[in-house]
Amino acid sequence: MIGFAAQRLMALEIGSLTGAGYGEKSDDRLAQRNGYRERDWETRAGTVELRIPKLRKGSYFPGFLEPRRLAEKALSAVVQEAYIQGISTRSVDDLVKAMGMSGISKSQVSRLCEEIDVRVKAFLDRPIEGDWPYVWIDATYLKVRQNGRIVSVAVTIAVGVNSDGRREVLGMANGASEAETFWTDFLRSLARRGLRGVKLIISDAHEGIKASVSRVFGVAWQRCRVHFSRNAQPHAGKSGRRVVSAFTGTAFAEETPEAASVQWRKVADQLRPKVPRLATLMDTAEEDVLAYMNFPALHRTKLHSTNPIERLNEEIKRRTNVVGIFPNEDAITRLIGTILLEQNDEWTVKRARYMTPESVSQMSDDPIVTLSPMAA
Repeated sequence: MIGFAAQRLMALEIGSLTGAGYGEKSDDRLAQRNGYRERDWETRAGTVELRIPKLRKGSYFPGFLEPRRLAEKALSAVVQEAYIQGISTRSVDDLVKAMGMSGISKSQVSRLCEEIDVRVKAFLDRPIEGDWPYVWIDATYLKVRQNGRIVSVAVTIAVGVNSDGRREVLGMANGASEAETFWTDFLRSLARRGLRGVKLIISDAHEGIKASVSRVFGVAWQRCRVHFSRNAQPHAGKSGRRVVSAFTGTAFAEETPEAASVQWRKVADQLRPKVPRLATLMDTAEEDVLAYMNFPALHRTKLHSTNPIERLNEEIKRRTNVVGIFPNEDAITRLIGTILLEQNDEWTVKRARYMTPESVSQMSDDPIVTLSPMAA
C-alpha cells in the first residue's frame, strides 16, 4: 500500500515537472522522461522498493523522501555501540533514553552496524570514473578509544569536481597523524580507484601534503587562502590584523597571475621593516597561496580555499559532537561515511551543477570538442 501510494505521488510530481502525463503528446511538455532508478525506502512499516523516474534534462528527487534518514540511523548505531560497551558519557546516556533504546542487545547493534557498513564500504570503495580537474581535501580531528586510552584521530575527506561540472565525494580516511606518509597513502588509494585528470588540489597547509600531491599526482597545490590569513594574523598583532588583511587582499583582487604576484611582493616589502616574520611567511607562501590564479577566472572564487566543503564539515561536526568519544575507528567510518554518502546523493540529484560543463571540460584531458556548423 505504501509503495503504491509513493509511486502515484511520484507520478503526480513528475507530471508537473514534465508538463504532461506518461506517454501523453502535448505542446505544453517541458521535459522528457528517461527511465527509472531503483532505490530502497526505509519506513516504519519496512523497506519499500521504489522506482524513481529520471528526466533527460534536469533532475528529480521525491519530496517525501527523508534525505538524512540513513545518517540518523548511523548516528543511532554509533550511540548504541558506545552505550552497550559501557563507555558512553552522560549526554549519550540521556540521548539513548530519549530515543527509547533502554533495552539494547549486542546482536541488535551488530545487525544494524552490518547493514550500514555494507553500504558505506561499497560507496567508499567504488571506482572513480572520468576526469576530476579539481579536488578539495580537508581534515578534522575526532576522539576515539584505543587500547583503553582516548586518542585523537585525523579524519580526511576528499571532494572533487568532474569534467561534467558536478561535485562528488571521492573518499575518506582515518589516521593517527597528518604526516606525509598518511597523505601519500590516502592520495594513492584515490589513484588506485581511478582518480585521474587532476589539475589542482586545494587544502590547508597540512604537514607533508604538498610533497605528497607532487609525488602522487605531480600537479599544482593550492594552499587555502582563508587558513593562510588565519596563520598570518598572529604575526601582525591585534592592532594590525585588519590592515594586513586589506593589504593582502589587494593581491587577490588582481586579474592575472603575474599582476597578483607583483602586488603580493610589494605588500611583503612594505610589511618587512615592521613585521619581518610576516613578510618572510608571505615570501615562502606566495606560489602556493596564488596557485589558483593560473586557472580560469570563472573558477577562482571556488578554488582559492576549502570553503566549498565547509558546509559538509559543519554537518560532520554537528553529528560527531553528539557522540563525543567514538568507541572505535569503525564507528567513525560508519557515521562519517554515511554522512558523505547522503551528501553525495544530494549533489547527484541537484539540478544546478557546481561549475558549468563548458568551462570545466576544457580542464579535462579529453575536453569536449564543439564542431562549427557546416556551410550550406
